[in-house]
Amino acid sequence: MNIPQSIEESFAFLQQTWDEGVFGVSYNSVLYAAAAIFVALLLRGLFARWVLRLLRKFTASTDNKIDDAVVEALSEPLKFVFLIVGVDIALRIMPLADGARDVGNLVVQTLIAIAVFWALNRVAGAMRIALEPLGRMLTPSAVEWLVKALQVIFLVVGAASVLELWGVRVAPLLAGLGIFGVAVALGAQDLFKNLIAGLAVMAEKRFQRGDWICVDGVVEGVVEQINFRSTVVRRFDQGPVYVPNSTFADNAVINFSRMKQRRIFWKIGVEYNTSVDQLRRIRDRIEQYIRNTPDFAQPPGAPLFVHIDEFSESSIDIMIYCFTETTDWGKWLAIKEAFAYEIKNIVEGEGSGFAFPSRTLYLAADNSAQDAFRPPQGAVPEIFDQRRVQSRAAAGGE
Repeated sequence: MNIPQSIEESFAFLQQTWDEGVFGVSYNSVLYAAAAIFVALLLRGLFARWVLRLLRKFTASTDNKIDDAVVEALSEPLKFVFLIVGVDIALRIMPLADGARDVGNLVVQTLIAIAVFWALNRVAGAMRIALEPLGRMLTPSAVEWLVKALQVIFLVVGAASVLELWGVRVAPLLAGLGIFGVAVALGAQDLFKNLIAGLAVMAEKRFQRGDWICVDGVVEGVVEQINFRSTVVRRFDQGPVYVPNSTFADNAVINFSRMKQRRIFWKIGVEYNTSVDQLRRIRDRIEQYIRNTPDFAQPPGAPLFVHIDEFSESSIDIMIYCFTETTDWGKWLAIKEAFAYEIKNIVEGEGSGFAFPSRTLYLAADNSAQDAFRPPQGAVPEIFDQRRVQSRAAAGGE
């Protein structure tokens, strides 16, 4: 290009440079395309500021919560549509070559596919509210799994659609990955085992989020989340435990949250010098207290037993077997505490006492006892005589 020699040539040079632009596209087209994108972003902001705000106010005034969730889910994809329109107008404004034009059209189609499946994915997440009645038939965790499965399906289908737009054949690709998938499946047996176990746990409704469960030797706490492979159980020390779902399928699970009543099983040991009349009065007063206290479940709704159970080594045992109306652990502990105070008052009020492990040693002082202390052959006489004197003294001898 020649260097301009005059003002006219300078203007001509600038005009030529302006028209050549970038990659053969004039700066006029570039500015118009940039202006189109700017206007699209401006309209996007106005749409978010006014239209979406009006929609949210309208849905908030209705009793239905589904429309609120749908509007909130579609807000971001709808704003993305303005960007797509701006890009499409910008590409139409610029005089692109045929090859570049085709690539631009593919870009716009890709953005449209992304927007559509993005919207479907977010709407599927909002459908949790609409599926709440189904959660009453199944479980909330099953509904959560269903929503996640729908979201994954839309994600996979959307990715396949984008690949198809760019000429990548998905079906042959999947067929080619078949052998590799078999190898992966063989190495991921535990993953599928836990997945199937999780489905079985939810189908059987063993537990759901918020339930207090216990698996002996594994974990005890509150179910926080049920995932495809594992379940998060929050222990009472607030430590999370990630338990594989197969553990719940292979072991007994105690669900304390579904208890209708809570048991109290005690054995009260009283002294052996307690008379039969005292035992009978103690037993009757304990049973009367249980029957007259509204905190305890009454027959036939729950078993109630208060009986003299057995003669132990150091005590006469009274068995108490009953249930409380509450299943709340804190209230149950308070009821047990009040019951323990009452039992102590009853036992001591009847003139008896609580036994504790003890042994009584009886030593005889007759001649047969002296034969028992005859020193064995080879024993040291001085040591044996000392032991005999101590034993006779304990028995009241000289």
